[in-house]
Amino acid sequence: MKLSPRLRLATVVPLLGLLATACSRRAEPQNVLNPQGPVSRQLDRLWNPVFAIAVVIFVLVEGLIIWVMLRYRAKSDDDAPVQVHGNTTLEIGWTILPALLLVIIGFFTVSTLVDLDRKPTGDVLKVKVTGHQWWWQYDYPGYKVTTANELHIPVDRPVLVLVESVDVIHSFWAPALAGKMDAIPGRQNHLKLQADKPGKTYLGQCTEYCGLSHANMRIRVITHTQSDFARWIADQQRTARISASGEAAEGAALFRTRGCGGCHTVSGFSAGTVGPNLTHLYSRKTFAGSMFDLNEQELRLWLRDPSARKPMNPNKGLGMPNLQLTEDEIGKLIAFLETLT
Repeated sequence: MKLSPRLRLATVVPLLGLLATACSRRAEPQNVLNPQGPVSRQLDRLWNPVFAIAVVIFVLVEGLIIWVMLRYRAKSDDDAPVQVHGNTTLEIGWTILPALLLVIIGFFTVSTLVDLDRKPTGDVLKVKVTGHQWWWQYDYPGYKVTTANELHIPVDRPVLVLVESVDVIHSFWAPALAGKMDAIPGRQNHLKLQADKPGKTYLGQCTEYCGLSHANMRIRVITHTQSDFARWIADQQRTARISASGEAAEGAALFRTRGCGGCHTVSGFSAGTVGPNLTHLYSRKTFAGSMFDLNEQELRLWLRDPSARKPMNPNKGLGMPNLQLTEDEIGKLIAFLETLT
């Protein structure tokens, strides 16, 4: 039997979609089906019954359709069947039953949403998350700490995330820990999350299209024990140690003369606010919106031509410009950046 072009397309497209799900470049997937905290488990408890009901209905309906097609398929010599109105009892039943299901699902959905919108109380960690094109800034107002790209939280402690944006609409989502929340310019939304296990890194993503490098605006949530989190906070509160001699000192001078300090903060040294805070850059594992591992090789490629590594539009003020650095200048800047621990 020869398939029509439309039928071939309807067959191929779903298969291509399944194939595309295997194209993740990281070994640590974003996983909404493996909740790792009380907030994500609450969402999971809402989703699982709805999914189970949908599966049962799908199997029942599709099974009946296939059975009717096989059982009552027309033969070439059959007369036209008797035309009937239908079955009023069945029609009323399959109208009322779905309506009741929707009411029940709606009740639990609304009650869950109301509970999720309720701000946590008690020993709550507040973090202000600000979306930029194309990276995340994290402020801990209770500790006077500002960092970028990697969100650090203690386990077994509720976190109130205050979500904002300075440019366009973004959306903050770490699926293993909580639902998503839009970051909207001129407005502050809130989201609560909590993690169970220390020493884990949970991945996330901006989920609202925000321009050229939307796909490269990633999230990493790193969990600590209470004591380890206190040590991390203490380290972040330190002023940067600026070398007074050697290649790192020359790199520090270049950081100023080349204009890096106009965009980046290094506490006690520069106060730029356009780009990520670099005070403790080397306490992180990634940079550039958590797109690249933080090491000398990646930094060298980045400083050589940022837009070649991550699509940006610096001519319109979006992203880091190419400073036309020499290899010697790049080496000295890296030596300076490596001291920012």
